[in-house]
Amino acid sequence: MRGFRGGFAGEAMRMGMGRRFSAGELQTILLALLEERPSHGYELIKTLEERSGGFYVPSPGVIYPALTYLEETGLAEVENDGAKKLYRITEAGRQKVEENRAAIDQTLAKLERIAEGMAFVNRMFDPDQHPGGGGGGGRRRREEEDDDFGRDDGNVRAARQLLRSALRMRHPWSASEAARISGILERAAMEILQGGKADPQQD
Repeated sequence: MRGFRGGFAGEAMRMGMGRRFSAGELQTILLALLEERPSHGYELIKTLEERSGGFYVPSPGVIYPALTYLEETGLAEVENDGAKKLYRITEAGRQKVEENRAAIDQTLAKLERIAEGMAFVNRMFDPDQHPGGGGGGGRRRREEEDDDFGRDDGNVRAARQLLRSALRMRHPWSASEAARISGILERAAMEILQGGKADPQQD
């Protein structure tokens, strides 16, 4: 599924803080990823998906126009790799990244936090399929957090069990039904993250 899961916020990337990922920001992030290593377009899509824990999967219709713009403005260059195009950052592109380093680091950090949150939710709703990974203190802390969450015997626990039952009853679902359900869950997640505050984009 392309864009945000369920497609809410369209192809713009909502960072969970009431703001959107603009075309210019996407281009800058792509430059930062190209600075790490030359990549094909589909590899950049996969990287963004992985770094967000599967929360953001940009479509080719978003990625390739951004890459074309970077090529046309001299920030990236293209090398033919068989039938594919391999994108590399240019010196001008590296300078652009340095000029925006603080914003890039902030955005990538948000992606990492989203990925951690997605992993936590996956463990809560399907612990058998998502056992705790890693080792040492980090793993123990995650297990303690999960235990505390699982011991909740109040309204939240009841609502979580109701949600899990509802999802099981609706499964398997069609593509359109999956989009409807994931949109509902994403909106609920955003409201929880915002602590009950209204989305400023909708004011």
